[in-house]
Amino acid sequence: MPELPEVETVRRALAARLVGRRLTSAAARRGDLRTALPRDLAARLVGRTVTEVGRRAKYLLIGLDDGATVIAHLGMSGRMLLYRDPPPPGAHDHVILGTADGTHVYFNDARRFGLLTIADSKRLARHPLLKDLGLEPLAAGFTGATLAAALAGRKTAIKAALLDQATVAGIGNIYACEALFGARISPRRQAGKLGPARCAKLARAIKDVLVRAIAAGGATLRDHRQPDGALGYFQHDFAVYGRAGLPCPGCDCGDAGGIRRIVQGARATFYCPRRQR
Repeated sequence: MPELPEVETVRRALAARLVGRRLTSAAARRGDLRTALPRDLAARLVGRTVTEVGRRAKYLLIGLDDGATVIAHLGMSGRMLLYRDPPPPGAHDHVILGTADGTHVYFNDARRFGLLTIADSKRLARHPLLKDLGLEPLAAGFTGATLAAALAGRKTAIKAALLDQATVAGIGNIYACEALFGARISPRRQAGKLGPARCAKLARAIKDVLVRAIAAGGATLRDHRQPDGALGYFQHDFAVYGRAGLPCPGCDCGDAGGIRRIVQGARATFYCPRRQR
């Protein structure tokens, strides 16, 4: 599933091509994705001007000049593809938008776990999809202190706590593993007992890995593509994720079997038992 860096990469590309542009066409080529598409999708979008393209966690937020916001989630395999000369729609191109300058956006989703809906911009914070989301890790207010407050009293393992979208929004399995490695914290450590120093270190590591991943266009393991069709490249910089048995960067852990893979909450976790305590 695309995580925060992949969604942020998509957001930036869409913003560059859509903000200030008037939508001249909108077509839903099927009635549903994960949830039903708005029946009045075309009527709500055609003629509107895009005022902003934002992001909350893994959700894209496309603001319109009439006070509405399109909320989109890419699900497991969704892509937003941008075209000047659009190809004929394929079987998995479910929603297509066109602008006055000839830009076309295809929402392509082979598995149909994504979603697209329209909400009142003034009530976004209370929308069912967004209201329970936790800390935004790229926000200025995300610090060791705010992370410590979010983790206070949590008896679960820190890896599981990071995957809880009500704790830190937008982090998935890849970046939880990579951030914990960067902070040298064991994924098994109890979340509520990290302490201020470790929380500060982890908050910095989370921001660092997310910023580096965005700069690399995200990670392409299976489905992710940038809106121009290009791959992401951060998978080439993974320190631990998917590297079981290999040594982690700059470490002699290979002498002890290298990076370990364990299962936590039905998800694979990769970590260095020598560096991460």
